[in-house]
This record gives sequence, C-alpha cells and structure tokens, in this order.
Amino acid sequence: MNSRQSARRAGLLLTMLLVTAGLLTDAAFAQQSALQTPEQFFGFQMGADRKLANWDKLHEYYQLLAKGSNKVKLVELGKSSEGRPFIALFISSAANLAKLDQYREMNAKLADPRGVPEAEINRIIAEGKAVVIQSFALHSTEVAASQTSAEFVYESLTRTDEEAARILDNVIDIVLPSINPDGTQMVADWYMKYVGTEYEAASPPWLYQKYAGHDNNRDGFALNLPESTHIGKLMYRDWIPQAYMDHHQMGGGNARLYIPPYAEPIRPDGDPLVWREMSWWGGHMGNRLEAANRTGVIGAAIYSGWGHMGFHWITPFHNIAGMLNESASARLATPVFIHPDQLKGGPRGLPEYESQTTMPSVWPGGWWRVRDIVENQKIVAWSMVDLPARNRETILRNMYLKGSRQTERGAKSEVKAYVIPAEQHDPLTARKLVNMFLDSGVEVQQAKTQFVADAKFFGSGSYVISMAQPKMGLVRWMLGRTFYPDNTYTRDREGNPIRPYDLSTDTVGEFMGVRSEPVDVASPSELTKVADRVTTRGTFATGAANGYVLDGRLNDSFRAAFLLLDKGVAVRRAGRASADGTVRAGDFLVAAGDHASVASQTGVDFAALKAPITAGVYELKKPRIAMLQRYRGGNMDEGWTRLMFEQFDVPYRSIMDAEIRKGSLSASYDVIVLPADSVAMMTGERPPAAGGGRGNDNTPPEFRSGFGAEGVKALQAFVDEGGTLLTFAQAGDLPIQRFGLPVRNVVQGLSGKEFWSPGSTLRVHFHNQSPLAYGMPSEGLALFTAGGQAYEVTSSDRSQDVEILTTYADRDILQSGWLLGEAVIAKKAAAVSVKHGQGRVVLLGFRAQNRDQTHGTFKMVFNALLNGPARSEPVAAGQQ
Repeated sequence: MNSRQSARRAGLLLTMLLVTAGLLTDAAFAQQSALQTPEQFFGFQMGADRKLANWDKLHEYYQLLAKGSNKVKLVELGKSSEGRPFIALFISSAANLAKLDQYREMNAKLADPRGVPEAEINRIIAEGKAVVIQSFALHSTEVAASQTSAEFVYESLTRTDEEAARILDNVIDIVLPSINPDGTQMVADWYMKYVGTEYEAASPPWLYQKYAGHDNNRDGFALNLPESTHIGKLMYRDWIPQAYMDHHQMGGGNARLYIPPYAEPIRPDGDPLVWREMSWWGGHMGNRLEAANRTGVIGAAIYSGWGHMGFHWITPFHNIAGMLNESASARLATPVFIHPDQLKGGPRGLPEYESQTTMPSVWPGGWWRVRDIVENQKIVAWSMVDLPARNRETILRNMYLKGSRQTERGAKSEVKAYVIPAEQHDPLTARKLVNMFLDSGVEVQQAKTQFVADAKFFGSGSYVISMAQPKMGLVRWMLGRTFYPDNTYTRDREGNPIRPYDLSTDTVGEFMGVRSEPVDVASPSELTKVADRVTTRGTFATGAANGYVLDGRLNDSFRAAFLLLDKGVAVRRAGRASADGTVRAGDFLVAAGDHASVASQTGVDFAALKAPITAGVYELKKPRIAMLQRYRGGNMDEGWTRLMFEQFDVPYRSIMDAEIRKGSLSASYDVIVLPADSVAMMTGERPPAAGGGRGNDNTPPEFRSGFGAEGVKALQAFVDEGGTLLTFAQAGDLPIQRFGLPVRNVVQGLSGKEFWSPGSTLRVHFHNQSPLAYGMPSEGLALFTAGGQAYEVTSSDRSQDVEILTTYADRDILQSGWLLGEAVIAKKAAAVSVKHGQGRVVLLGFRAQNRDQTHGTFKMVFNALLNGPARSEPVAAGQQ
C-alpha cells in the first residue's frame, strides 16, 4: 500500500470514528462520501509530476462540488476575455450561506461606517462573519495555483475537524479558483501536448491573457480587462473583505516561498492597522509552515510594500490586508533539481541565502516539484481563514477602525478634497476617470453650481472627491502628486538606484491628461452624490446642410472618425482654425447625413458647421493598419495596444514574421506599428546561450519568432515606398540603427546614476501645430518607463527631414515618480517624425498608450495612424 492509499484509508477511518462518536452526522457523512476527491475526478494528484488539469475540467469539478455540498455556492461573475466562465466560490457553513445578503450588508457597514450608530457597529462585530477573498492562477505559467485551488476547495468542504468547523462558522471564504481562466486552459493544454517530447516545459508562445499576459495584475485601478472588472466589482464594491491573498510563483534561485509582510519601502497613507495585519497573517503562516517542516520560507523580503497598483498592492488603500505569496517555480509541471550552490541571495532583505530571522530554516536543495508548491500554498490558504476564525471580532473591529480612522485622517488632512473641474481639455476622458473611481467604490460628488475654492474657480458640473471617506488613501495615490522615495531602501551599497517593482508613480489622473485640483475646503459647494456610472450620449444637430464638426481634442472624436470612415462617410481634417473660431486645427469635418448612432455610441457632439470649409483641409481615408505580433511569450505592449485599438474601433490587422519577410507591405498597409520591444526580440537575432548549450529555448521550431535581416529590409522598403512606421519606446532602436535615421537616443547606455526614470510622468511641450500632434494641449505630461527614449538630431545634412513633435521641459521636468539626471533630457525631443524615402518613421519615445491607461497621450498614436500630411517645414525643438 502506497502513502496516498494509506492516507485515504486513515482519513476514512477518522471519519468513521467521528460518526461513531456522534461528532459527524450521518447526513454529513453521506454528503462527504459522495464528493469525489480531486485525484478521483482528474485521475492524478494535484501537483503530480507532468500533470496539469485545464480550466474546462476544473470548472466541471467545481460545478460537481457545488451540486454535492451545501457548504459552497458557485457564482458566475461574468465571462473571461475569451468567453469562459469566471466564477467565485463562496465557502462557509450552510447557515451562513443562507444569509449571504445579510452578511454582505453588515460587512459593507464596517467597511464604510459613516453614519452607522455605534450600537449597530457593536452588533455587527458580535454577529458578523469575517470575509476573506483568495485568488488563484492569475499568472498562468505559475501553474501550481490552479491545481492547489481544487484541492483546497475540496478539503474546505470535507474536513470535519474542530478547526475546519470553526472556519466554516466564522468565515466567509470567497475563492476565485482561476482569475485567468483563458490562461489556465491555454497553458495546461500547451504543456500536456508536449510532455515526453524534447519540447516539454517550453514556455507558451503567446500571451497567456488575451491582451495583457503577465501584465494582467497591473490592472487593479483601470479595470480595463473583463477579468479585472469582475474582481473589482466583487472586492471593491460588493464584498470588501478584511483580507485578500493572491497565490503566485516566482523564480527558483533562492527562497522556496515568500510570505507577508512586504519588504521596505512601503507606500504610505494606508491605515497602519492594515500593515500590522499583514505581519499578523504572515506570522501565522510562518508558524504553520515551520510546524509542517516547510523550509526556505521568507517574509519581509523580495517584494516591497511600494509596488504596482495591482490587486494585492492596491487593496491596502481599500483598507484590506492585501497580500501575496510567491512560491519558487519548477519548469511548468516538470520537476527541477537544484544544487546548494545554485541558491543565491535575492533582492530586498535577502542579501545571502543563509538563515536569518525572517527565514530561520533554509531549504538545502534537491528536487523541487509542483506538488511542493501545492503543499505550501495550501498551508497559506488555510492560514488565511484560520486566523480570522480564531480572531473574528478583532478582525471585524479592525475593519471598522480602518474605515473610520481613514475618514478622520482625510477630514483633517491638508488636502480636504480633489476637484475634477468641468473645464477639461478632454471632458469625455475626465468622465472615464470619474467612472474609474466609482468602479473602485470611491464616493464621488458633483457640484450643482459654480464655486470658488482656494481662490480657484470651478464651473457647474465639476466633480468633487472628498478625502473624508474610508478610501482616502486610494484617492491620494490616484490623483495626488507622487515622489518615489530616494533613500537607503531604494539604493544599493554603491548608490545605484534599485528599480521599483513596477512604476514609480500610479497617478492615473496624470496618465489620463485629466486636470484635478487639491483644495483645502471640505464642501466647497452644494454637492450631490454620483449614484451611477457617468454615461454620455453625444448630441446630434439636425438640419446640418454643411455637415458637422467634431472636437479634435477628444480621444473619442478619433473613435467617431474611425467608425465613420469604416461606414464610407467622407471625413476631413481642418488644418487651421476657422476665422470665426468655431473650428480648430485638428477638428474633424464630417459630411452631412444621419450619424446620430455614432454620436450616441461615442459620446461626441456632432455640431452643425455654420458654413462650408474648403481651405486648409485634407481628406482622410480609412487607414490600413498592421501591428507586429510575435511569439516567444507574446509582447504585452502589443496586447495592451490591441485592446486600446478595439476600444476605439481602430481598424487593424496583426502581422507576423512570415508576412513581413514576404515584403510588398505597402500594397496592403499604410501604417505598421512596432510596439515597445527590443531589436533582438523582433528580429530573432539572439545571442548564443552561455556555456555553449541551447539555454532555456526548447520552443518548437514553428514558434521561434524573428523576421531577421530580410524583415528589416522589407520594413525599410515599406517606408521608402510611402508607408508610415510607428514605434513605441525601445522599438525605435530598429529604424534608428538599421535604417540609419539621423537621430540618436540620448539616454541609451547611461547608468542609473546618470539617468533614471522608472515609470514617471514628465513635463513636455506638444508641438500641436503639427498634424501628428493635433488635438494635444501645448503642455502636458508623458509617461517615461524603462526602455523609454529621448532624441537629438545627429546629421546637419538631413536635419530638415526631422520634425519635432514633443520636447521635454527645460527644467523641473518631473511631475510624479523618480527622475535622476534631468539635464540629460532637458529640451530634448520626446517624439519625432523622420522623413525616409517617400514615407516616414514616427518615433514615440515615451509610452503613449501604456497598458491602455495613458489616455492623455492616446492622440499621439491616433494622429500617426490617420496618416495626415507631413509639414512642409520642420519644427525645431523649443519652437511652439
């Protein structure tokens, strides 16, 4: 008899003893016995070597459990990006599940206790249940979590010991068994296809989330992805849990498991209790893991408390103890053997791979399997619900304290509110920002009349977001100017800056080009609460014999133009302002007709032209757009750009290596987009693996991307023949280096001490008299991330071929984030257009469409796609 058979026999014997002793009812025993174990259902133990269950089978299993147990309620929250069921499993006692609506209402009052009597709060604390949300399988190549969730859910429904009963009675555990069902399906199917071949454990060649790939956890505030929308509604509005855990994997070269708390630095302005709670939960996990003899477990290291605004890092500002655990990875589901000398120190709090207070037991090396990860993740998952079961009232009172104290802090802070003025460069985008706050459960109010605050005038309809509310920390980080810390936590021993875990700022208002003003007046006007998402239906003038004008400053006017061009409607662009001021340079002029549906769809006003306009206009044609897509795990920037294109109805096709190498591209396309990527990843010209081996690339040959020198020649011919090549950030290296463009990237090759801007908003001047910058304000912000570029002209005999579209300010360039060496880019070009042959190359050195979040610079992309006429004379840096 093997060990697993012995364990099952022992479990059955224990159950029979409990029934005999009267501690488990016959009905409960019958129900437990009827539920299939994961091993029985899938035919293998979760985490078994070279085995993975895909989402279709996992979903089937959860449906089976939900039908067979009264301790779980399966709720489909919606569909994934590719249409698969996105589900939540509510696990608690049958009595608690019968009163979920009641407990949700009680929970909401603790999360936002404003106006709730103290007696009512005390009653809820005495009678309420702790709420925990746990998510699994966000990053699909981190394969263990999707398998762990099946075993954890089964055990949650079938364990009958005292601890499990206490958890069921006191906790509502909301399990999201895969928050990327599409990726769970893709990776399992891919892996199982190649098991036993030379391609076993090769990484999937595609993005494992349709649009975002690994970046799907960077969408915790914008909520652009369907999956993020479902999570946000569940966690930010419907059920605001006391704690949240996201189960992940990391690299395999040091600790076996990271657990809370985070390392330094933390992002301030969360309630202190939320950080103490993370340490509390982490200590509980550490105790249980050490008791189970799980070695190599570390806390307060590797992952800093100042991270991206994904779900586990943004939740502290929702007053949720948001945490993650990260297990060392295998090779997908294939075991790895690790020698002791392969185990090294890591970043932030793990200088050497040796025992320390935060990692007292060291894993000695040896075989590492997915089953090891499953065992660790199960202990973490049980710890997440055991602690609140033992300390329910403390956890609930903490939730009340966090919400009430953050509200008090906001009321007493120097900034009492942020005003989003009605007067905006792009008011439709401002409303999208307002909806982002509403989707995050933030209270937003609107002024009925005009008002003055801090000697600033605000028009009727302005939005006011008070800081005197529980989520004041979230408001502060999404709207307030931000400076990333520059101290010993963020520099190494030699003084080199340490890259933040993601961006150094997440000020989404700045990303979106939306003006917001901090004021020190709590209620500057008569305000009404915004109850629902703001919707806008554009007006449509009737009887417009001369046609219509659309405001070229609105992102959504470009969407309207794309829709109209697709319908065959004549659309022109104004190249200069009209004498009466009713038309600006860059506005769209639309032929007369019934376009009311487009106005309604986009929210753009179709204003009647007072008189025909013929001078200084040019016709637009429906652009033929292609965007490079590759294998080798896909390109996240390409995926996010695809999503942006789809949201704005941009007509495009994905183009891959074979079509590029084939040539004759100008016969099919007007514009080709190269998303941010290295030259090596685009061309496939990768350096040989160290040590003479094949390295980690055991990808099947048909998925080895790269268009090579032949593709470079085809792209250059495309431009020579009149095409537009549009590049984002480091993708500009390809035309600069291979086409011989007369510009250079001034930050290339510089050390971090010389220049450093790890995801910062920087002040720029937009040369908006150029068709490639139409609709932009004269001054604004651009997001400079890793791989960003800044340009100077290198050739005097070709300088006339270069048009400067955007330049960095001459001083005080940083708006938010972290910037070292501003003199390097001061007055330099941030975006240029270079005439090449009969066509042009448009280099956007900043991330104009980063993660579908930087709405403030979307028009720089759209203008290049619409392929307006080149200026007859170049614009030099510094000219306006």
